[in-house]
Amino acid sequence: MFPRRFLLFAASLIAVLSASAGAKEGTDGLTIVRVFSGWRDGVSFKRISEYFDGKENPGGETLLRTHPEQRTGYYFLLRVANPGAPRKVQFQLQLAGQGNAGMRTTVFPAELGAGTGVFQLGLTGPDWQDAKAQPVAWRVLVIAADDGRVLASEKSYLWEKPAAP
Repeated sequence: MFPRRFLLFAASLIAVLSASAGAKEGTDGLTIVRVFSGWRDGVSFKRISEYFDGKENPGGETLLRTHPEQRTGYYFLLRVANPGAPRKVQFQLQLAGQGNAGMRTTVFPAELGAGTGVFQLGLTGPDWQDAKAQPVAWRVLVIAADDGRVLASEKSYLWEKPAAP
């Protein structure tokens, strides 16, 4: 019994430490806790309840897609902590592509509730068709809808060119 308890404790401790290590606080205390990205097939969104009522069940997440009728695509999963009141924001997703693809910016209007929320930002349909393609670098900005202030941001390691030695 000891090894199992120890493993559960260790797993919990690692989860807490990794969540707090990645968190970066922006203005007004808004924090992007973590960002995961990757390809998702449309069927991965289907839950049992959809077989009964035909409606997509987001399971407590907010799904924002470039083409809402198409589920398959490249997604950025964001966990955002908002200690303040609910507010309207825009998620601005900036991507640097391979080769001559250059810089690309996509904006997703959203409503942030108070507390913690999970958002799936999906580049779907013609916006991302290759399951094997990966962005070279990315940055996500949370922008206040009313005055355009950047409330929080997160970026991949390669977003900024490291300084030459």
